[in-house]
Amino acid sequence: MTQKNSRPLAVFDLDGTLADSGHRQRFLERTPRDWDAFFAAAPQDPPLAEGVALATESARECDVVYLTGRPERCRRDTVAWLAAQGLPEGPVWMRRDDDRRPARRTKSETLRRLARDREIRVLVDDDELVCDEAERAGFTVVRARWATASATLKDAQGREGRT
Repeated sequence: MTQKNSRPLAVFDLDGTLADSGHRQRFLERTPRDWDAFFAAAPQDPPLAEGVALATESARECDVVYLTGRPERCRRDTVAWLAAQGLPEGPVWMRRDDDRRPARRTKSETLRRLARDREIRVLVDDDELVCDEAERAGFTVVRARWATASATLKDAQGREGRT
């Protein structure tokens, strides 16, 4: 049941889409990976101009929603970072702290949940597997290819379900 009078949603990923997490990759290159340090460094992420501009532009016609694979324990830092960048206000959907499923699964579940009540105009994400899954489910996707891709982060997303 869709709310007929509601604005559509524009759904944005954070890491690699709005936030340049490249400076944090070093924490994932260690064995074992240092996830606590990786997430603790997130408040220092520089914004990605292309993603920020697209989110700001999307807010003219859509309500903006943030969908991240970051764990719930990062909520305070994440919300503060979004505000500091002047990004549109919107709900932030995060992974449970104990959820280690791949991002393509957790994000597709959340997209389907959101789509029950609202039209999703677009998903903007840098994770190719998330984008592929969303397209298979019928969502319109913009692939965020403006950040330098990290093989380490891609492996972590697919294997360890951490972002």
